[in-house]
Amino acid sequence: MQYALGLSGDAAIMFAITVALGVAGILALAMALAWPKRWRLRYRMEIGFVVLLLGLVIYADVNSSRTYQAYEANLPEPAALSGTKGFDAKRAGFDRAVRVYAFQWGFIFFDESGKASRNAVKVAPGEKVLFNIMSNDVIHGFNIPAAQLTTELEPGGVSSIWIRAPDTPGKYLIQCLNYCGLGHAQMKAWLVVEGAARQEG
Repeated sequence: MQYALGLSGDAAIMFAITVALGVAGILALAMALAWPKRWRLRYRMEIGFVVLLLGLVIYADVNSSRTYQAYEANLPEPAALSGTKGFDAKRAGFDRAVRVYAFQWGFIFFDESGKASRNAVKVAPGEKVLFNIMSNDVIHGFNIPAAQLTTELEPGGVSSIWIRAPDTPGKYLIQCLNYCGLGHAQMKAWLVVEGAARQEG
């Protein structure tokens, strides 16, 4: 997408407007400090400034929604993320296999039945979980700090990694560690550990 490697298009417009407003604000503050007599802003100018800010927020929100919907429209079929066709997680020694789709800027998790969950995956305490992860736009990272696990995701490839889920129920952070565009800081998800601990058999 256009935001992956820098500022272009709508992002450049928003950046330029933000810089212009910042510079104008600093100049107005300097003028207010240096002006010999008290200067009061007219109400029309105040209202205009509020309307301008409101317009910028709406513009940014509409743009963000359009980008998000474009990614939603092109989600791959869960089968495309399986890594190997007909893979049997139980026979391979895993309690659960989860397919993960990484995109700007989030994660979608598919369970064994193909049911999707956005930005959260549920596992049981102590489960041995295999993640098959794919990115189709830019290089992303997949990091679970609690499991001390990090991998890099090349576009178009499938990375397979596994963890032993924590024994303590709770929410554990999953995050992207590779800078992947303007929304990188928000690219987070949760490993939700809940239920009874796995019984060793």
